Amino acid sequence: MQHAVGSPLPPPHQPGHGPAVGWSPAAHHPGQHPGAQQGPAPVPAPAHHPGQHPGAQQGPAPAPAPPPAPGCPAPPPPGSAGPPAGPQHASMPPPPDTTGHVRLPPGGPVAMPSAPRAAAPPGPAGTTLAVLLIGPAGAGKTSVAKYWADHRRVPTAHISLDDVREWVRSGFADPQSGWNDNSEAQYRLARRTCGFAARNFLANGISCVLDDAVFPDRPVVGLGGWKRHVGPGLLPVVLLPGLDIVLERNAERSGNRRLSDEEVARIHGRMAGWYGSGLPIIDNSQLGIPETARILDDVLARSIASPPQW
Repeated sequence: MQHAVGSPLPPPHQPGHGPAVGWSPAAHHPGQHPGAQQGPAPVPAPAHHPGQHPGAQQGPAPAPAPPPAPGCPAPPPPGSAGPPAGPQHASMPPPPDTTGHVRLPPGGPVAMPSAPRAAAPPGPAGTTLAVLLIGPAGAGKTSVAKYWADHRRVPTAHISLDDVREWVRSGFADPQSGWNDNSEAQYRLARRTCGFAARNFLANGISCVLDDAVFPDRPVVGLGGWKRHVGPGLLPVVLLPGLDIVLERNAERSGNRRLSDEEVARIHGRMAGWYGSGLPIIDNSQLGIPETARILDDVLARSIASPPQW
């Protein structure tokens, strides 16, 4: 039996009165569930028989409700309790394509990389490494580190100590204004932060190259500190061009990274202590950045095959 669209709404239910006479709830009105039973108005239930539930409805079985739309939860079966009130998002797992839920391996001390197999191509181009470039201001550490990281066949990150140190904006302790406890503490904090970052990158398969002006006469806070922060697998390499080259490059700098000529000469003189230390040293006085990066690959290949004692 079909009903005309737009059949009249039922009269309001009055307290103490039964359902309106002559109105059939079969017609669908706004707000009515699509799966509601359609057909003639219910008739009074017959007398109760043994074995029959007192509230069981007699007559033809209601038509099954239509299946839920794709992506919508199915309605609860008749007679069951409905879903609990309140949002349920906390107990629902995120969709498979949701970002921000990737489990990352924790970063631990970096071990010494193993020497490449005989069948593998020579050089560390395909090896995950942690490299520390050492040198005075103006040695080209940052430029070489960026170029070397950009041209590797494996993912590689450049972690600049000066960049991390300058994350401090308000309260920044500039050593050029006078070396004191605050500047010393911020340098140590930056080195430790770089070490944590390097360990996390290495643990997730990304090589790292760090750069710092480490002095050979301060092993506890210099090279020894980097070894503690990163791990024994850190490979140090010294970039040490001539003093005239360092002075020329320093003159091209600006801001707080440009030092006085006297300070550059003093730092360069202290860096000369790396000769005879056993660490590999590259004199890049007459080398461009690409040539220095290629020599760095050769030096690292030898360091992997025979790790330096430091």
